[in-house]
This record gives sequence, C-alpha cells and structure tokens, in this order.
Amino acid sequence: MRNVTETVKHLLIINIIFFFATISIGEKVYDWFALHYFQNPKFQPWQIISHMFMHGDFAHIFFNMFGLWMFGTPLEQMWGRNKFIFFYLSTGIGAAFLQLLLYNYQINNLNEILYSFGLNNNQIDTFYQTRYLPNSVIEIINTRDLTSSFSTALSSYNSVMVGASGALYGVLVAFAILFPNAQLMLLFPPIPVKAKILVPILILGDLFFGFTSYSIGPIAHFAHLGGAITGLIMMWYWKRNQFNSNRWN
Repeated sequence: MRNVTETVKHLLIINIIFFFATISIGEKVYDWFALHYFQNPKFQPWQIISHMFMHGDFAHIFFNMFGLWMFGTPLEQMWGRNKFIFFYLSTGIGAAFLQLLLYNYQINNLNEILYSFGLNNNQIDTFYQTRYLPNSVIEIINTRDLTSSFSTALSSYNSVMVGASGALYGVLVAFAILFPNAQLMLLFPPIPVKAKILVPILILGDLFFGFTSYSIGPIAHFAHLGGAITGLIMMWYWKRNQFNSNRWN
C-alpha cells in the first residue's frame, strides 16, 4: 500500500475532525463552515475554503479521502508539500467560484422576472428569506408555468455546498497529465482503465449531468468542473513556465 505523505495525511485528519464535529454538534457546523450563496445571511468569507473540509455522510467523506490518498500522494511526492497544498486549495477555491457563479446566474434570472412583476429589492430579499410573494404574483407564476425557475433559484439561494470533490477533480486532472498511462481499476465493472481515458470520461459525465436534469443526486457538478478547469489551467501554466520541474519545499 502506498505510504501517505505528510500534507495528504494532515488533510485527511482535518477532514475527519470536521466530519466528527458535524456528527457531534449538528447542523450548526454546516451553518458555520459549509459554503452558502454569497448573498445568503449565512455566508462567511472563510467558507470558500472551509467547505472543502466538510462532508455530508460517511460514503461522501470515504470516497473523497480515498481519492485524495490515492492521487494526492504521488503528486506531493513529485511536487513537495508547498506546491501540492497550493494546488489543492486553489482547485478547491476554483470549484467554489464556478458553482457560485452558476447560483448567481440562476438567481439573477429569477430576479429579472420578479422585477418585471413590479417587485422591489426589499420584496425580493423578503421572498428569498421567507418565500412570501403577493397573491397576484403567485397567480402569474402558475399561469406562466414559472414554478421550475422559482424552485431552482430558491434552491441556489439556500444551497449548502460541502466536500473536497472540487479540489479532488483538480488533483485527478494533474494525475492524468503527469501519469497518463497509470492503470486505474474501476469498481463497476472491475476492469483497468488508463488515467488519460478515465479522467476525461468523469469530466464529460459532469458536463452532461450539469447541463441536463438527469443528475443522480444532490451533486454540485459545476464544482467538479470548476476544480478540473482550475487544475488544467494551473498545469498548463506550470508546464509552459517549467514550474513542474521545481519542488516548492
């Protein structure tokens, strides 16, 4: 079994501490450290980083931490501690920003509709916090079949984003670039697939589920894409400037 490197080990420990704190303390931990939409009263700046140490359940943290150990360890061995942690946090932040950008787009679309109904900023803020709308507006919503737009925007405004998946997707991209022919064993079916094939398939899957209504669960697909895109940009920049050959000890 591959030995765990120091930074990866510390990241695993921090994630486990946050997970057990969530079990012990409860929902308040999500209010403090999960990532909320930036106009939500529960949003705090540190959530841009803290959300990537939070997880929803045991399966969520197990698979993320397994992936971090498997793919993060060889990257830290190659890059050194400082370069790896910079890359990991950067891709996690990139994941958060793309997901927040999507939320902002969905909420602004609904705001334009509400403005067209004659609502002002205070009434719109009240709607997001209490879900109250004048009866005349509710009648228009039902008549024009706008329920889906309202549901999507409300969900975005009250979203609670947790998990290391965004940063992990950045790590996966880096691993596939540096070790393209590494054989990775699938669980279902149990067959080996090269990293340069598997990782693009995972990203294409998130593209499909992100732009359709066929998502297999409450997964922030655009956060995955944000982490992957950030990782790809960083790897391209480092390669172009020959940073890959330098360890940041």
